[in-house]
Amino acid sequence: MKKLTLAAAVLALSAAGLAGCAADTPATGSSAEATVEQSQHLAVTGAWAKAKGAGDMTGAFGTLENSGEEDITVVAATSPAADAVELHETAAGSGGAMKMREVEGGFVVPAGGEYVLEPGASHLMLMGLTDELLAGETLAITLELGDGSTLEMEATAKDFAGGNENYESDDSSRENDAAHDAGNGAAHGSEEPSMGH
Repeated sequence: MKKLTLAAAVLALSAAGLAGCAADTPATGSSAEATVEQSQHLAVTGAWAKAKGAGDMTGAFGTLENSGEEDITVVAATSPAADAVELHETAAGSGGAMKMREVEGGFVVPAGGEYVLEPGASHLMLMGLTDELLAGETLAITLELGDGSTLEMEATAKDFAGGNENYESDDSSRENDAAHDAGNGAAHGSEEPSMGH
């Protein structure tokens, strides 16, 4: 009888120990938590976009703010309002004129800092608007971060005549630039030979 009681006690203690270990072990979702956490540290303030017609290109701007302790990289973006969204920067071309080009590696928002998107500098370029974007309307954009998480942002459209940069052109990309120009009408013409924003 004593042997049975002792064996039962040992089994009970073993079971309790295993249950205790299971309770103390965190769920294997720590990497998923890190993914969610990075997007939670990024915010967009003052977001706006240039009002443009259907089929045109437009730019979206604002300030990306990182409240976390690690740099956050915005690697891509999408929008239901455009055929494609690219991360662009504006830099001096070979002739000294300011030209737009796609950013390689994305926008890096420093830990505890900010990254400004503005006309004549870094911005989101929306290609092929599916509908006319009128001043006062809201444009939905999803930012894709380097860790796989996403952040939804909304930009308010407004009339804006600035930002007169051209697309960067070299021998290998002139055909692409011509296609952009043809698809954007007067936005790249002499009246506004610009980013289309």
